[in-house]
Amino acid sequence: MGVSYEQYFRRGDAADVWSGGVHVLAITTPCGEFSVWTKRTGRNPAVALLLLHGGPGATHEYFTAADSFLPAAGVEYHYYDQLGSGHSSVPDEPALWTIERFVDEVEQVRRGLGLGPENFFLLGHSWGGVLAIEYALRYPQNLKGLIISNMMSSIAAYNEYAANVLMPPMDQEKLAQIRDFETRGLTDDPRYEELLMEQHYVHHVLRRPVEQWPEPVVRSFARINKKIYVPLQGPSELGASGLLLDWDRTGDLHRITVPTLVIGAEYDTMDPAYLRLMADEVAAGEYWHCPRGSHMAMYDDQETYFEGLISFLHRHA
Repeated sequence: MGVSYEQYFRRGDAADVWSGGVHVLAITTPCGEFSVWTKRTGRNPAVALLLLHGGPGATHEYFTAADSFLPAAGVEYHYYDQLGSGHSSVPDEPALWTIERFVDEVEQVRRGLGLGPENFFLLGHSWGGVLAIEYALRYPQNLKGLIISNMMSSIAAYNEYAANVLMPPMDQEKLAQIRDFETRGLTDDPRYEELLMEQHYVHHVLRRPVEQWPEPVVRSFARINKKIYVPLQGPSELGASGLLLDWDRTGDLHRITVPTLVIGAEYDTMDPAYLRLMADEVAAGEYWHCPRGSHMAMYDDQETYFEGLISFLHRHA
């Protein structure tokens, strides 16, 4: 096309643009048309994997660990910044930040990329796992396979796990300080972030000293759009309290009939025992465990994570 995606955004065109692997798509929403950014690596008519990042409101960047594994495995994969994130349009429209609207966006992205039941695998990590489950329930006819990575199908169960398993081993005085910051709405305070990193993140989000965190993870987390994150997740990092609070699809998992891989990790923020249960509830489900990993198991138990993912994709290709 001869048009970079940067030029595309400056012009504000509505038509889709391809530029070397980058595909900028026009997305229709109740608040008008916007653009979302995707990037394809590889070609495989039998296996095309769309990656749904977490947050809500983070970016595709932390998924770039895939570059070290998926090309050699012959997997076609697509990075994708959800609306409001990263390279995509960032509208200041609170009405857009709902599960239903995001699922509709995923379907528009699928159509724009030309993916279908002959090759379309969907991987959702964390918040992306919410979208992946919802997509599989609404559009099962479009999927070849589903991967739910590090995400429980019930926010109530997630909150219970955080309260009963993750919080008791923490320094209780520092936990009280964390809670106080949240109660007073001071979650942007550097001390709050410092306490969370010390007491929670390096134990259950990515098990490395923070100075050793991979640059793509740091960059993706630093760019989280809090205008999306806070309404959906809530201000706390220790459980969810926003619009996601009542989300629970455990009772509907049996309706997912496509081959499904559930990935969990020993030190995850998500209960690995619950993730095993989810795999049993799905009609054609299987569970893959990362014994050294946490929420970002694609980094702190990297070889295990991608071994399970690639094996699943090859077996169902």
